Amino acid sequence: MAEADESNKPLFAGLADVSISEDIPVEGQITVPVGPPAQDDEYSTLDEPVKDTILRDLKAVGKKFVHVMYPKKSSALLRDWDLWGPLLLCVTLALMLQGGAADKKDDGGPQFAEVFVIIWFGSVVITLNSKLLGGTISFFQSLCVLGYCILPLTVAMIICRLVLLGGTGTVSFIVRLIMVVASFSWSTFASTAFLADSQPPNRKALVVYPIFLFYFVIGWMVLTFSPSPTAGP
Repeated sequence: MAEADESNKPLFAGLADVSISEDIPVEGQITVPVGPPAQDDEYSTLDEPVKDTILRDLKAVGKKFVHVMYPKKSSALLRDWDLWGPLLLCVTLALMLQGGAADKKDDGGPQFAEVFVIIWFGSVVITLNSKLLGGTISFFQSLCVLGYCILPLTVAMIICRLVLLGGTGTVSFIVRLIMVVASFSWSTFASTAFLADSQPPNRKALVVYPIFLFYFVIGWMVLTFSPSPTAGP
């Protein structure tokens, strides 16, 4: 019977009778150390004015433009990627290539939607090609770099539109050719400078070739653009 009573007792029933002598100190520390809050916890844009948020984003876009104009082995475009700059450049370039009214068949430039689709579709194809070849950057990081590196070609397009105000003769074509070749070379060099380290060494040529074709098509659109007689500059 005694054995039956012992088996029916709860498993931890005897712990209630255990007492700790006052002479035996209890070891251990039960206080939770409270350190200074991390910087990420203090930084929040919820209470920030909209003006400060917009100015900070514009400043970040401007810094990336500077990185494109002075390309170097920097991870700024890859670490803090965004698509605001590429969208701004794409819209600007498409508007500049718009030769006049959209319903005129003799329009000298491609339509807005055509330029928009060519730029973004080309960027997506190059990005997928890079990922399939073993690239280590993310999808949107590649789109960010390719989009920001359109900046030299956009500047060349603005200069070409100004040159076309003086006429479409041989001198005008030579000036535009020089500008387009220089901007095309700069865009290709800048994009490869940012993307080269993220590709396998034995496959860099397979990644650079589509980038070369991408900027070549955009440069060709800029060079061959001629506004319609009824369109403004």
